[in-house]
Amino acid sequence: MFGAIALTALVILGAPLFAIIATSALIGFHGEEIDLSVIAIEIYRIADTPVLLAIPLFTFAGYVLGESNASKRLVRVTNAMLGWMPGGLAVVSLFACAFFTALTGASGATIIALGAILYPAMKQAGYAERFNLGLITSSGSLGLLFPPSIALILYGVIAQQMDLDQPVAIDDLFVAGLLPGLLMLALLIAWSMYKSVGDRIPTTKFELRELLGALRESIWEIPLPILLVGGIYGGYFAVSEAAAVAVFYVLVVDVLILREVSFKQLPIIMRESMVLVGGVLIILSVSLASTNYLIDAEIPTKLFEFIREHIDSKLTFLMLLNIFLLLLGMMLDVFSALVIIVPLTLPIAVGYGIHPIHFGIIFLANMQIGYFTPPVGMNLFIASYRFNKPITELYHATIPFMLILFVAVLIITYWPALTMTLLDFE
Repeated sequence: MFGAIALTALVILGAPLFAIIATSALIGFHGEEIDLSVIAIEIYRIADTPVLLAIPLFTFAGYVLGESNASKRLVRVTNAMLGWMPGGLAVVSLFACAFFTALTGASGATIIALGAILYPAMKQAGYAERFNLGLITSSGSLGLLFPPSIALILYGVIAQQMDLDQPVAIDDLFVAGLLPGLLMLALLIAWSMYKSVGDRIPTTKFELRELLGALRESIWEIPLPILLVGGIYGGYFAVSEAAAVAVFYVLVVDVLILREVSFKQLPIIMRESMVLVGGVLIILSVSLASTNYLIDAEIPTKLFEFIREHIDSKLTFLMLLNIFLLLLGMMLDVFSALVIIVPLTLPIAVGYGIHPIHFGIIFLANMQIGYFTPPVGMNLFIASYRFNKPITELYHATIPFMLILFVAVLIITYWPALTMTLLDFE
């Protein structure tokens, strides 16, 4: 009773999330008369996980890229390659946003950085205002399923700490996310092309000279994803080593060669990126300590038995899971949702025969939509601030894109082969 009152008081007083989670773990272990040093041991255990090193390194590399002019060069090269297609600029926007989010790991940064370039360009090309707002707001989170997504790495770290019977390798998660991510991208591209043809949006003429010029300008950015993806899948280096390579490459290119990021900016970029990382890691460590208590108290098992009594169908469970995750995505950022909800829901999903890798892709696919689902999706407020538009206008603008991506989520959920097929060829 005292524990519930204490937690309620912390929530009302606006205590940080990690403090609430840590308090719940302390109260739980104290009630079971377990030595509270187990929390410190758990924090040390997560700090000793080698793959965890990839998160701060990829985050820092992403922040450096965000401060450079990489986004402008990315838009130019994709426009030169795809601008001749029906809805070419919209297709460019989707590819650019997905690629940029995968590298930076932040959907809000994508809306702010690329929105400044894409929104006026699409407006000038004749695209409808509502379509422009909806496309940029919804595509800000498209990169969560593509390597080297920090969200995929974090899910893998959490799943690896849970001693599941089925292994969850980060490399496998990167492979598993490719086809589901491409499906989401393809459906949005089809919708964008359909709308542009209906609205008679003119296309740009393909010019080899412009393409070569754009490729020449982006000569330093193009090798980065090839280096990272090829290095990881080719077995040349592990995920954490790939993150170190990314940092080294980005620093050499943007600081020493292109000089778009000065040495004076680096301490500021380090501080901003590590504030984000620190928040994620401290929540992760105390969440895993709290998870240990839940496992000791057999709460996931009891929860699974309770759900199994009322839901005997795997398909029904998956549908309810999608609804729950969409609501969750509206209220929590993806990192908080991963560390809080995955330890509770993953054992239940495994009990229904769902592979943990498939579950991870389902989880993140729903989070992508939750970012811009009315009324409180995070990207809606970021886009409203960035484009100086009423939040209600963003609601209307994103609904078609939300419905399209929800169809993609249903396909990802009920067709596990889409996620698991590429793993069979490894």
